[in-house]
Amino acid sequence: MKTLKLTALAAAVLLAAACTPQKKQVVIPPDIASSEEGLFREGQRLMKRDPERALLYFRQLQESFSRGVYSQRAMLAIGDTYFEQGDEANLILAAAQYRSFLNLYPTNASAPQAQYRVALCSYKNMLKPGRDQTKTEEALAEFKKTVQMFPLSEEAKLARDKLKECEDRLAEHLFGIGDYYYRAHAYQAAIVRLNDILLKYPLYPGMDKVYFGLGDSFFLWGKHPESVPYYTKLVTDYAKSPYGLKAQKRLKEIEEAKAKAKTAPAPAPIKK
Repeated sequence: MKTLKLTALAAAVLLAAACTPQKKQVVIPPDIASSEEGLFREGQRLMKRDPERALLYFRQLQESFSRGVYSQRAMLAIGDTYFEQGDEANLILAAAQYRSFLNLYPTNASAPQAQYRVALCSYKNMLKPGRDQTKTEEALAEFKKTVQMFPLSEEAKLARDKLKECEDRLAEHLFGIGDYYYRAHAYQAAIVRLNDILLKYPLYPGMDKVYFGLGDSFFLWGKHPESVPYYTKLVTDYAKSPYGLKAQKRLKEIEEAKAKAKTAPAPAPIKK
């Protein structure tokens, strides 16, 4: 019985294999295969239309003409082929290829482009502020490397713009966590997260809500003196912001509480 089952299984596997359409083997024409420029041009032509065939041409070029003038360009083009497909798996492959290129040819004229695209591979996989920010942190680090390694390049200019976007997204993520703790009345935890924004991302455009979150966390925690500097900052620097108006009200409450404390009658002495 066991033998019959195995035979039936083997037959099913063979039938499935027979029914599965086989990919047609790609044959590179001899006139193209004998020319490094021909292989490179054909790979470029196929890059978006048929990436698998394009990769075949680029790899054949590297294998046949490893010391040729197009070998370095083919290595970069392999990364570009993966990059152009845009899905997560291909972007990971692209980043690995660009890093290999940078390790082998750090002074190549295309090195700034390769480094910038390493950063873009993470940038394209970034998630919204409310979700995991690992890719945003990776992109930020790689954009910083682009600026540090190639400060005068065109890619460095592009990287600086992307840097700000990554920092703002990470700041927004931290604010979301801080705001969650604030609403849950976990004021100490809220202060820690919001203070991180002040330290790490001082150019965050939503700084008015950060200052209010810090001030109000101290205020509602019963630490009124600690809240005053944040409310004052809002009133002086963000007077037209809705948070500036809220801060004015809080400062008024604090002053009124101080006045009441001064005019309140002294407690009667305890009789012994």
